[in-house]
Amino acid sequence: MPTSTAIFWPVIAQVGLVFSIYFLMMRRRFGAVRAGTAKAQDYKIPTIEPAPSATVARNLINQFELPLLFYLVCVMLYVTAGVSQAAIIVAWLFVLSRFAHAYVHVTSNRLKVRQRLFTVGFVLNFVLWVLFAVHIATI
Repeated sequence: MPTSTAIFWPVIAQVGLVFSIYFLMMRRRFGAVRAGTAKAQDYKIPTIEPAPSATVARNLINQFELPLLFYLVCVMLYVTAGVSQAAIIVAWLFVLSRFAHAYVHVTSNRLKVRQRLFTVGFVLNFVLWVLFAVHIATI
């Protein structure tokens, strides 16, 4: 596999995480309705939602915040022929941090751990942008 297209495997993994969170949210929402802790109408405009599905819904929102910058930098690295082994490693580390962050968010939801994982992902995303900037500056 050419190095240039290898940058898309972490992107595919991140997208897989998003789909997994969607499925988990649907499962928890249907489960809440079946258990009687929520009514289907409650999800029409979900202002109050049972905690198990609310945390998943919030995590899903998280998947469209910082990862958006990740998707963009990966595409820009590819388009400008800036994909390097370093960029691929950092991209995979970012995705691993997002998987860990999502896991903590939808299970124990321990804020301190979640915040540390978010910070790791934030820094890794920043590093990808620095790698891109250095690449652009040197072409």
